[in-house]
Amino acid sequence: MMRSMFSAVSGLRNHQARMDVIGNNIANVNTVGFKSSRVTFQDMVYELTRAASAPSEGLGGSNAHQVGLGMMVRSVDTLMTQGSLESTGKSTDLAIQGEGFFVLDTGQGKVFSRVGAFDVNLKKDLVDPATGYYVMGWEAGNNAAKPGVIDPSMSPTHINVPMGQLMLAKGTNNVTFTGNLDADEATGYVANATVQVYDSQGTAHNLTFAFTKQAAANTWNYAITTVAPTGITSGGSGTLIFNPDGSIDTETVIDPETSTIPALVVAPGNGANPVSVTLDFARSIQFASDKSDIRAQYQDGFPMGVLENFFIGVDGVITGTFTNGMNQELGRIALGVFGNPAGLLKAGANAFKQSNNSGELQYGVPATGANGTLVSGALEMSNVDLSREFTNMIITQRGFQANSRIISTSDEMLQELVNLKR
Repeated sequence: MMRSMFSAVSGLRNHQARMDVIGNNIANVNTVGFKSSRVTFQDMVYELTRAASAPSEGLGGSNAHQVGLGMMVRSVDTLMTQGSLESTGKSTDLAIQGEGFFVLDTGQGKVFSRVGAFDVNLKKDLVDPATGYYVMGWEAGNNAAKPGVIDPSMSPTHINVPMGQLMLAKGTNNVTFTGNLDADEATGYVANATVQVYDSQGTAHNLTFAFTKQAAANTWNYAITTVAPTGITSGGSGTLIFNPDGSIDTETVIDPETSTIPALVVAPGNGANPVSVTLDFARSIQFASDKSDIRAQYQDGFPMGVLENFFIGVDGVITGTFTNGMNQELGRIALGVFGNPAGLLKAGANAFKQSNNSGELQYGVPATGANGTLVSGALEMSNVDLSREFTNMIITQRGFQANSRIISTSDEMLQELVNLKR
């Protein structure tokens, strides 16, 4: 009877531990990035009251007699299943869809979290504003051998998003033309196309090209007719010859010795350096149509700009948008990957710490291999399943009640035994 009471005590104690875990799960049902836990039980040691006997010639053998001495907690497991995503509309909020953790620098070590409720602090660093922890990743130009390039092979650092940073003006070096010159036009017909190019100081100059149909078959001459507001050009003329199938004869626009296309030099006349522009006509065609629509599709110059905003892609790349309409990669967020993520230790504040059974931290690049992708403007919700928790609560309550009945029944039996002396 005493054994039954002690067995029941172990049942009470461990069912209470399970209820504690269930209570913590339910308390965190709306905690972003929370990973629920579960408790499993196992039986404890057994007292052998009679050993087993082997079969003999006259008897078939007998099993051992064992009396259990209660139960104990087998494990408290963290369930790393994916939580649903909640849209927040805040561009610096990030959710991980798949494997991996955000790596946060606490100043005294690193912790790992599934909560991407980030913001930019006073120093323009990307941080978790609730804790002040720095978000780890790679900045553009982190490898001196690769200026302006993000190199994930380098060690991750804090990520700075320099809002208000200037992007210096860049003079135009390349202009690409596309579109059609109408093959049915008469000799002397002129099609115009205007392209805006920039000098070394970021001043825009509008160049008007005139494409004139020649008497020779499939032949057009081009020349610059207008430079506005000011400027002098050289090299802004030439001849385009098309093949019978309507494609351009590339040998007429590419120097076979230098493998370049025609060069144009613009001397702005405003104190800026002359700009050498390469003209690319390889995408131009000549077919019969209602009109000629040849145009400049692309030019690579731009005026000065200021970083005014940024966005984060599914691959973790932070791209800055400037007032001059240009985009530039600023950095990339790193993910922490572990061989056994369920072995991480819960550290509170939505964070985990590395343990002896989690494996070593490996830095991963989002959206590569098995690593998860990032969803901007969203947070991962708790993975607590209330229906399962309430079911477990009922089962745990009944288990606790049943063990308490064992104690009360054993007590009554002891009382009957004491009463035998009366």
